[in-house]
Amino acid sequence: MRTFDTLEELDACVGQPLASSDWITITQEQVNHFAEATGDHQWIHVDVERARGGPFGAPIAHGFLTLSLLPVFFESAMAIRQSSMGVNYGLNRVRFTAPVPVGSRLRAHLTLQAIEPIEHGGRQMTWLVSVEREGVAKPVCVAESLVRRYP
Repeated sequence: MRTFDTLEELDACVGQPLASSDWITITQEQVNHFAEATGDHQWIHVDVERARGGPFGAPIAHGFLTLSLLPVFFESAMAIRQSSMGVNYGLNRVRFTAPVPVGSRLRAHLTLQAIEPIEHGGRQMTWLVSVEREGVAKPVCVAESLVRRYP
């Protein structure tokens, strides 16, 4: 985990890859819960037997499930000691570039693309997030994530 004392320390880090998260294993239980929460019950996600005969040879995680893990990836990758809270501000661009079979291990690599001061002494940061599947060269998700952090 990469640790910073203040938000201001990040100002000098634009353009740099700053951290990688811990690995997360995607389980069928997570996929099923995500399907329940979103109403997306497509068979490639939730029907294990049918998915084995499908195009990916196994059930796969929803792309939006992978995307929803961004806060977990950030939390395990870095800390800012003098920041009391962070909020997701949005996404500029997201691509799901490869499938995530159930049982895959994922981690994220975080590169700070831009940072600017905002109200209340905070910073708005633009992060390039590349989600890696263990053992596969091509990322499974690439996203430009906007995060606001406050002291």
